[in-house]
Amino acid sequence: MLPRTGQPRTVVPQMVLPWTVRRTRLPLLALRCLDCQAESATVGEGRFRVNANGKLLHVWLLVRCVRCDRTTKINIHERVPVRSLDPARLRAFERNDPAMVARTLLDPAIARRNRFALDWRGAWRLDSSAVEADWPYRVDVAFLDPVPIRPDWLIAHGLGFSRGEVERRIKSDQPLRRTTITGFSFVVMPAA
Repeated sequence: MLPRTGQPRTVVPQMVLPWTVRRTRLPLLALRCLDCQAESATVGEGRFRVNANGKLLHVWLLVRCVRCDRTTKINIHERVPVRSLDPARLRAFERNDPAMVARTLLDPAIARRNRFALDWRGAWRLDSSAVEADWPYRVDVAFLDPVPIRPDWLIAHGLGFSRGEVERRIKSDQPLRRTTITGFSFVVMPAA
């Protein structure tokens, strides 16, 4: 049945393409150095420092300034009873487990508590499918790590569109000009 005049036609995408935003390295920390006043630090090799004071533990993630190499400690656990930490978690801290370093660095509660932000420039990539699809088609974007990106910029980058073309040809329930770290979908319409 054809739609009545004046009613908008529903667009049904013919094909769904997957896009994935993934981390290529750990992001830098936007953290001011006390010595040289540089505003970036890195986890380098990713080392934890675990210090026992009686039956209490302190756990820090060591980061260093990208300019002067000064080491700073990011507080992970402060004065916690040894028995309150899961033994596997404590072993991961002691062994400087790379997965634990990444999990710790990407934890928003630790970033808030230690007053740093993550600088994702150059630390991620977009894995996208080649576009040879019938119009219209849908793209599902998935994030493997919490990389904050504006959808309009990501779409323009992935499709080779200008930002104006993104506004004209992309349909999405996601606000395109608001930074997101969660997956979303959009429909690409044919050029007018």
